[in-house]
Amino acid sequence: MASLVLTAIGDDRSGLVSALAGVVTEYGGNWERSQMAELAGKFAGIVLVRIPDDRVDDFTAALEPLSGVLDVEVHVGGDQIDDAQHFSLHLLGNDRPGIVRELSSVLAEHGINIDELNTETWEAPMAGGVLFEADAMLEAPADLDEATLRTALEQLANELMVEIELDR
Repeated sequence: MASLVLTAIGDDRSGLVSALAGVVTEYGGNWERSQMAELAGKFAGIVLVRIPDDRVDDFTAALEPLSGVLDVEVHVGGDQIDDAQHFSLHLLGNDRPGIVRELSSVLAEHGINIDELNTETWEAPMAGGVLFEADAMLEAPADLDEATLRTALEQLANELMVEIELDR
């Protein structure tokens, strides 16, 4: 079975997931993992599917009629690191430009891959401003020095004046 990653985007409306799932099923595929969201009237998703090797070309061609309603790109899936360490990270603080850039830079300096990142801002009337919140699932090299990472994140939290929690 071929491991394929599908990226999909289109104007949000009902039936988009059903249309994509129908093509996967029609070609003997298995829908294994996905993340989908609606943002500002657009639907976006990323889906990991497994398709029989001899049906990949036909499957890819069958996605073409969805174009215009849901634009889907097909990418060959990669391998995951088996001996990686996994962490969850939570950040909360006053919103300001550059938080994601600064956080992702610290993580990249330590060889950490961001598997999932969800961010949100909202008005905090009691605090008198806009709050920024981020939740991330991280994949780190097996030889990562966790103490060094925690020190770097504490330093970043102090610079940005935010709270950062790192859990296993």
